[in-house]
Amino acid sequence: MEIAICDDEKNIREQIAELVEMQGVGCRIRQFSTGKELLAEKRHFDIIFLDIQMEGKNGIETARELRRYDERAVIIFVTVVKEYVFEAFDVSAFHYLLKPISGQKFAEVFAGAKKQIEKQGGARESSTLFIKKKNCSFVVKQREILYIESRANKVVIHTVREDIEAYYAMSKLAEELDGSFYRCHRGYFVNMEHITQYTNNAIELSNGEQVYMAKEKYHDFVKAYMRYLDGGGAADV
Repeated sequence: MEIAICDDEKNIREQIAELVEMQGVGCRIRQFSTGKELLAEKRHFDIIFLDIQMEGKNGIETARELRRYDERAVIIFVTVVKEYVFEAFDVSAFHYLLKPISGQKFAEVFAGAKKQIEKQGGARESSTLFIKKKNCSFVVKQREILYIESRANKVVIHTVREDIEAYYAMSKLAEELDGSFYRCHRGYFVNMEHITQYTNNAIELSNGEQVYMAKEKYHDFVKAYMRYLDGGGAADV
């Protein structure tokens, strides 16, 4: 599970991180001191703890921008006042926590957020790709893959952390990738979870890279992507 904590108070960030670790759930935690830092990541986090009253972009403004490229993140606002609760609904916030944060209340809200994640994307969370290399084999979480490209008789799997080169057939990948992926060109699969924008010949991903899209694929891609966003179906890779 990927978790972001965004608060301009270091002690609050550390308190939330400690409370998360106390829940006994395997996760990676990233901390940010401003909304600008969080938005610069342009990546998906399962849960985002977001302070409302911050200098520069406040939490509501940050959440509005975040929703432009990530509709599934579970946003939990952290605040000292209740007056922002109605604005929180505008950005589909899951809940809010009042400072000082109660350990019991945190555990209740976190448990609910975890159930929400399982409900909206549990299948994608558990999907993995088993990669065999000459001297080792390893597992890659499919949701961490940005895109895959074909190079001669190899593929390069571009993930949020590294690029992995391996001998793998694109036809074999088509059988193993889940419904988050779309084959936008004979040499590329893109993970629709990481798409930020697209044109009729290119798709931009959350790390800023662009992947070429065959023009004849455009209309089919748009339909597949809309189905993906609506949660009503998977792409035909």
